[in-house]
Formats: sequence, structure tokens, C-alpha cells
Amino acid sequence: MGVPTLGCGCAVCTSRDPHDRRLRPSVLLRWKDAGPLERAVVIDTGPDFREQALRAGLVRVDAVFYTHAHADHIFGMDDLRPLSFAAHRENGGPIPLYAAPETAEVLRRVYEYTFSPDATYPTRARVRLEPLHERTTVHGVAFLRVPVVHGKQSITGFRFGSAAYFTDVSEIPEPSFSLLHGLDVLVLSALRHKPHPSHATLEQAVGWARRIGARQTWLTHIAHDLGHEDTNRNLPENIRLAYDGLSVPVNL
Repeated sequence: MGVPTLGCGCAVCTSRDPHDRRLRPSVLLRWKDAGPLERAVVIDTGPDFREQALRAGLVRVDAVFYTHAHADHIFGMDDLRPLSFAAHRENGGPIPLYAAPETAEVLRRVYEYTFSPDATYPTRARVRLEPLHERTTVHGVAFLRVPVVHGKQSITGFRFGSAAYFTDVSEIPEPSFSLLHGLDVLVLSALRHKPHPSHATLEQAVGWARRIGARQTWLTHIAHDLGHEDTNRNLPENIRLAYDGLSVPVNL
């Protein structure tokens, strides 16, 4: 729900520490390939995507990957519109959105005016839904689909090079651990201390991080129960709470 959470006056929601102001989670990957352009791939476009894109100076997007279809991960899709107009002119085609079938179905329903075969809205986003394969390559970078569980729902995590991204996780199936050897950077959700039916606790996430053994783990999708400074003080040195605007180098 973001922090500060609406209607709440707790210590974290009223904190003066800028690290305790949290928009809904999203990831931007940037890299240079053999061509003149800087490539950009986004994972999830939540309702804060526009604000995040402005802060990051984002002017173009090559592709978007979706973890699942909950509101806090898809409700910024329409803000791809101006970026998609530019992409359509440069590349001669729409921005590909990679999503599992159940996620694509929700996107089609929510954004009917964008995806309907009969859509006539003249300034609709120039985007197209693409199937999410076990391995999808975008301008030379491979994105490996890693299944995880969010409550009773199977959703998608991603590995790209020596990094991996998992949000909204309550369980990591045993076969998925085998896809996570040799990570330098792991981004993993950790909601709070108190158990939740659809999200990992801080303690569960730390346990998984230790098992996976990445050089550095950043915890995301954090509720207002966890203050940035107080929580970090009690975490292992290589496991830290992520924060808005965090930039981390990874080997793609």
C-alpha cells in the first residue's frame, strides 16, 4: 500500500528518514549493447510508475516484464503511453509486455481500450502482449522465468545474469532454488515480522537469502511495520532493506 500508508500515524509512516518513504516496487534495468542506444527494461508498472520513471529520467523502454496482475504491479501500465509513442517511431513497433497467461488476461480486461481488437482510442499505448517463456531474450540479455508462490497463486520471479528479482513471495518451490546458484545480487520481498497469508516475513526472507547465498540481498515490498534504520541494524551485513532510488550494478 506504500509508505506512508494512508490514514496511519505510526512511527514509520511519520518518520523523517527518506528511506522510510516507499512507493510500490518496480525495477528498471539499464545497459549498453553494441548499438548507440541505452537499453531499458522494466519489471512491473505499479501505480507509482510515472513518478518513478520521472525520477529515473526514463525516456524509452524496450520491454516490460510482469510478475503478476495485482493492482500494485500493473496499474501504471497506461503511463507507458508517451514512451510507447517514441518507441513506435524508433523501432517501428509497439513495446512488448511479457506476461504469464493469467496476468495477460487481467491486463486485457483492465485495459480493454488498449488491447481490444476493436479498440479505437487514438492515443492508446503502443504496446503488445507477448507470451512469457522459460527464457526470454531482450537485446542480448536473457530473462529466466523462476516460479514462486504468492498466497495460493503461482507468480513469476526473474533471473537476469548474476541477479534475480522476487516480489510478493510467500513460498519458493524447491525446484526454483536450483535456478539461483551463483547470484551476486538478490532482490527479495519481506513484508513484516508478523505472518501474512500471501507474503514472506522478514525472518523467512532472511532464511531464504542465506540459503541462496547471493553476495548481496536487498529486501523489497516492505510494509510500514519495518523501519529502515532499526531493521537494518539487526540484519546480516550482506542483507539490507532496499529503498526508493537504490541503484545497484549487476553483471547481465
